[in-house]
Amino acid sequence: MSRLSEEEIVNKLQNDQEVEYVFDQLVQLYKERLYWHIRHIVKNHEDAHDVLQNTFIKVFRYRKKFKKESKLYSWMYRIATNESITFLNKKAKKLNINNLELNELLLENLESDPYFEGEEIQLLLQKAVVILPEKQQQVFNLKYFQDLKYKEIAEILEVSEGALKSNYHHAVKKVEKFLKENQTIDK
Repeated sequence: MSRLSEEEIVNKLQNDQEVEYVFDQLVQLYKERLYWHIRHIVKNHEDAHDVLQNTFIKVFRYRKKFKKESKLYSWMYRIATNESITFLNKKAKKLNINNLELNELLLENLESDPYFEGEEIQLLLQKAVVILPEKQQQVFNLKYFQDLKYKEIAEILEVSEGALKSNYHHAVKKVEKFLKENQTIDK
């Protein structure tokens, strides 16, 4: 089974006779990257799996509407980002709390999450990211954790590269400041 090019995948996705085979390949190709992207937003393993599943359902449902104006993975990341934000907004509403309170709750739960294998500094980094404004969080997550290029992030978030660079710069400064102020030093 050879790997298909993105153009071949897109063409086969939009063809009802070939969609099942190629969609399986697409899921295998992107599920881990999308999972970690979502996980950095929703913080919880089970929630990340739910959002990932919803993401692939939307990708499948709207595959014929993909206009090829961006890369396929950019389109899927945009769907994953929107699904994650929608999920968090619904969760906050259901719990009758605001998004800041929800982020604090998610961080508390992250500390006791058996799937979180991070050390203290990684937990502190997550706390620093959570207090960033939403746009800075998104840019930071995509650049720092996913190691995407500004051009790719611009396609995903549908904003200019200049705005992204500015958001990332401000996010990094805030994260650095938070880490310096909150890091405990063992002597």
